[in-house]
Amino acid sequence: MSVLELKRRANQIRQDIITMLVPAKSGHPGGSLSAADILAVLYFHEMRVKPEDPHWPERDRFVLAKGHAAPVLYATLAQKGFFPREELLGLRQTGRILQGHPDMKKVPGVDMSTGSLGQGLSAANGMALAGRLDKKDFRVYVLLGDGEMAEGQVWEAAMAAAHYKLDNLTAILDYNGLQIDGPTEEVMSSEPLKDKWLAFGWHVLEVDGHNIEELLKAFAQAKEIKGKPTLILAKTVKGKGVSFMENQVGWHGSAPNAEQAEQALKELREEAANLG
Repeated sequence: MSVLELKRRANQIRQDIITMLVPAKSGHPGGSLSAADILAVLYFHEMRVKPEDPHWPERDRFVLAKGHAAPVLYATLAQKGFFPREELLGLRQTGRILQGHPDMKKVPGVDMSTGSLGQGLSAANGMALAGRLDKKDFRVYVLLGDGEMAEGQVWEAAMAAAHYKLDNLTAILDYNGLQIDGPTEEVMSSEPLKDKWLAFGWHVLEVDGHNIEELLKAFAQAKEIKGKPTLILAKTVKGKGVSFMENQVGWHGSAPNAEQAEQALKELREEAANLG
């Protein structure tokens, strides 16, 4: 898929995020919008998956460690064809499959149930180790939040991944600088993040998390690294694509009303038109 097509996919993912949050009247737009480009590249270029066979043993795996950003995963899976896009309008509704956090037993394409921050990388480690033991060549990807870096289990898992030389594992950090209580540097600074991951034995790449070309190069390089896992430090903007949500901590976990959604969709559609 071309860079232009991936940009279009990311834009549609953002539109779907806004659309599904309105009837739900709850959810997490900020950190979902910031990760749209990353998931567009993963699911429409990098990952080997079969929507018609979600449990295909040879598939690449994805873990959304920051499970509250479920809307970006749901929108991506729907676009990829894992389930009908009409399901998006049932977000967080009783009796529907798309709840506030991903459920691997109910949602086709979800490889790990997540929500408790700090646990995603450990699960991804297990998948990567299992792949090696089973002599499978699938890769494992995990998306972490930068607020999540305050969780001690992340660093235990980081140490373990390097110890076991999990070169079939790529972690991506959605580095948008904001969490529910404010700027990450004020709530609990994890800096210097790059130096810490390097010290833990990882290969570290720094990219603009909204630059498709840079993301493509980073994922390609990660595949070439042998003997250690790779972390892609993706600098992003919380609420990316919607002017009044960008870099605003209040949109971490607040859904737009109908009027706000209309404005957001107007901006995103204009962006799509400008893509050509």
